[in-house]
Amino acid sequence: MSKAAQQSELYNLLKRPIVTEKTTNLASFGQYVFEVVKDANKIQLAQAFELAFPGRKVRAVRLITVPARTKRYGKRIGKTQEKRKAVFSIEGEPIELFTGV
Repeated sequence: MSKAAQQSELYNLLKRPIVTEKTTNLASFGQYVFEVVKDANKIQLAQAFELAFPGRKVRAVRLITVPARTKRYGKRIGKTQEKRKAVFSIEGEPIELFTGV
């Protein structure tokens, strides 16, 4: 696999940032929360984060799996999707997306 293909694959591991009151407070300590692909490991996620945000070094990655919940939609019963979140602890400058939120 070429280097460009590997980089595009790494970019796809981070789905979206999770911005809540709790994650905004974590950002002041240099920790950022993202929704990630379920089958990615910590090493791949750290590489993807450093590629997406150059100049930052990942110190640690913590993974959280949020299980699916049963919900009612009128008379029908359904399930939400299972999610996976990653908490990145970084060294370096804070990310501009999260400052002042």
